[in-house]
Amino acid sequence: MSIAQLLLCLSLSMVCAWSKPTEKKERVHHEAPLSAKAHDDAQSFDYDHDAFLGADEAKTFDQLTPEESKERLGKIVSKIDEDKDGFVTVDELKDWIKFAQKRWIFEDVERQWKGHDLNEDGLISWEEYKNATYGYIL
Repeated sequence: MSIAQLLLCLSLSMVCAWSKPTEKKERVHHEAPLSAKAHDDAQSFDYDHDAFLGADEAKTFDQLTPEESKERLGKIVSKIDEDKDGFVTVDELKDWIKFAQKRWIFEDVERQWKGHDLNEDGLISWEEYKNATYGYIL
């Protein structure tokens, strides 16, 4: 091995040793948050309202009087209590939150579909998609 090759190998090994390590990428898939609002119970319960009721329903509850809100929540709790034993278990509450979030997603998909299906034929062509997404003129 010549001196030039030895120096080249030595300089490459030093560059590798001193180079900044690459960033570690997160390999764990995290579920989307239940609400876009901050989750800080010391400040407000807005995050919990969105997670429990769904964003649209939470907006409705914000406009109700305390009496109306209590009455509606009582009806919701009876829906959550799947085994009708008068108590809401952690699993029943988790199931309800998942249901509320899925309902919101399905409603959002329906809104998006209607917004893209410009000729209302139940199908979205590439032209309709481009027009709805990018604002091209038909």
